Amino acid sequence: MKATAIAHPNIAVVKYWGKRNVTLNLPAVPSISVTLDQFITETTVEWGAHRDILILNGKENTAVAQRVFGFLNQFDPNRPYCRVKTQNNFPTAAGLASSASAFAALTLAATKAAQKDLTIQQQSTIARMGSGSACRSLWGGWVEWKMGERQDGLDSHGVPLAAQDHWDIRIIVVVLQDGPKPIGSTKGMIQTQQTSPLYPGWVESAPADVEIARESIRNRDLVKLGTVMEHSTLKMHGTMFATVPPIRYLKPGSFSVIEQVEKLRLNGLSCYYTMDAGPNVKILCPASESDLIVEQVMPFAKHVHVLNVGNDACII
Repeated sequence: MKATAIAHPNIAVVKYWGKRNVTLNLPAVPSISVTLDQFITETTVEWGAHRDILILNGKENTAVAQRVFGFLNQFDPNRPYCRVKTQNNFPTAAGLASSASAFAALTLAATKAAQKDLTIQQQSTIARMGSGSACRSLWGGWVEWKMGERQDGLDSHGVPLAAQDHWDIRIIVVVLQDGPKPIGSTKGMIQTQQTSPLYPGWVESAPADVEIARESIRNRDLVKLGTVMEHSTLKMHGTMFATVPPIRYLKPGSFSVIEQVEKLRLNGLSCYYTMDAGPNVKILCPASESDLIVEQVMPFAKHVHVLNVGNDACII
């Protein structure tokens, strides 16, 4: 049996950083994200092949294969050999949430190909095992990731907050570097938890940020959402700066874009920034102001993408 799925990456407006259980990918904090359109991972799973093989962006890939097939082993311990073909139309491992869309699409395609009867919440829980933020990419619009309380993680999955058409907002992705980041997110999280003296404050303050963001999304309040989004971003990166040795995903260009966004805001534009585990900056703004903001940040960027809010992952 063969099935193909597509999924979009998501950008956390209130950040996920840290795990309460590394094996099960259970988060230490709750988070909220917005799904992006245009950026797509398309994945085909052939359930029952001659051998396990992963084709990533047109080439056989053995480096990532262990992670992919290890995930499928957890999905079904008695699975047959599988052929997985997956491709992104945006940079991989560059802080643009490629693993979120990748494991969301893989989960949907594998569920269909294996002819399993699973709810969307169950699939979200499974996707989380491959990449934590993948549990949010099964839905379009705005999604909360409940950190949960159970030790087995069955209550830790995505919960949709608002649909794709809830808010006419734009996400400007300012790409400064599109190569792989120097340290993977999981390794970075563990190092932060183990060595950063700021980490306990990060964990303690995160639930309040989620409450503010949830209400702001419901009320379409960009000022309130943007303010808490920037606060969450800077707290997350602050914990990394204080690790031993320090983790600095942000580059000089990242700070140049941040300063430009702040200047634009002083001049009356409604724009707010966020960064994930990578140097690239994402800007939330009203649709009506996106062209002017792009014009002002373009000199700092390698590429700039203007994205709408994306829709649900699906089988095609």
